[in-house]
Amino acid sequence: MNDDATVLLVDDESELVSLYSAYLEDRYEVRTATDGEEALSVADDSVDVALIDRRMPGMDGDDVLRELRAAETDCRVAMLTAVEPTADIVDMPFDDYRIKPVDEAELVGLVEVLIERASYDERSREFFALASKKAALEIAGETSTAAYETLCDDLESVRADLDNHLDAVGAEAAFSDVA
Repeated sequence: MNDDATVLLVDDESELVSLYSAYLEDRYEVRTATDGEEALSVADDSVDVALIDRRMPGMDGDDVLRELRAAETDCRVAMLTAVEPTADIVDMPFDDYRIKPVDEAELVGLVEVLIERASYDERSREFFALASKKAALEIAGETSTAAYETLCDDLESVRADLDNHLDAVGAEAAFSDVA
């Protein structure tokens, strides 16, 4: 666990923000926002994890996500929402997707996983983001689209690249004492 991590909670339901904040505030610094504009005003490079609702009045969570990525804010992002995923999520640049409600254990676990993923290389983070999208679409029964098939192909391609890299690193390590 990373006690000095900062988590940004973004949801227009203030009661839910308060509940999720209570779940996390003993472990992390927590920032909250109840709309998209407020979220962008408190998001900066010190934010490690952002948990964003998709459906909010005004600037929705999809727009917040796009703005965070456009500003190159380097945080892991999970869409934490009641919106069932469809093929539209395939091109969204988030790290994880969860359907509300979530309990304390699931929320804390999600934040811990996202903090851990921040230490991974970019290709590994891409793999886990693709795997999360695939799982979300499978849970929602959204597997008969061209976007889902492309997602599966992309996931396999990244997996093959990672396997090749790990094989090469393993071979280098195995022969490092010989040189």
